[in-house]
Amino acid sequence: MKSVKHNLLFPRLKKALRVDHPKESLKSSHGLKKIVLVGTPNVGKSVIFNFLTGAYVTVSNYPGTTVEISRGKTFIKEKETWEVIDTPGMYSLLPITEEERVSRTLLLEDNPDVVLHIIDAKNLERILNLTIQLIEAGLPVILVINMIDEADKLGIKVDPAILESLIGIPVVTTSAASGYGLDTIKNTIWDYYQNNTLGKQA
Repeated sequence: MKSVKHNLLFPRLKKALRVDHPKESLKSSHGLKKIVLVGTPNVGKSVIFNFLTGAYVTVSNYPGTTVEISRGKTFIKEKETWEVIDTPGMYSLLPITEEERVSRTLLLEDNPDVVLHIIDAKNLERILNLTIQLIEAGLPVILVINMIDEADKLGIKVDPAILESLIGIPVVTTSAASGYGLDTIKNTIWDYYQNNTLGKQA
């Protein structure tokens, strides 16, 4: 899969992102690989987080802030335990709120192995700007298009294969409410991580 080069926005983003980072960070438990969930509010992110982690979840304030972060663990392909972190809702890597600043720091300074960007299929065009920002930042992004059933009822059709070819990252369609596509997320995480690892070693 070809990676996309977006050269217009990220130079300005990098300059803006060199500020206001908390001095501490959430270190991955016992060296586990890390999955970070990101998305705007009300896109089903928490449902997907709960699917991945089950009942074993801890909630704590991010160091130096009052922002709560949920953390849990998941098994990928029944082979490895990964840490999963659910970030506060965000609209851009250029933060306005304290929650967005924490989310940005988790993404850019805590070195996630995979980033799941979860978006609402009904608002695909509006939210894809954040997807592009994440790609430009060099993050290992998988795009999860949730609420695909609701979009379908509105006559909105999403072709994940075409979208993958356009933006150069894996695309998964899901309905967190019904459970459709959720198992595909874990398989995609494993395949994407393995391909990235092999690509870096080549």
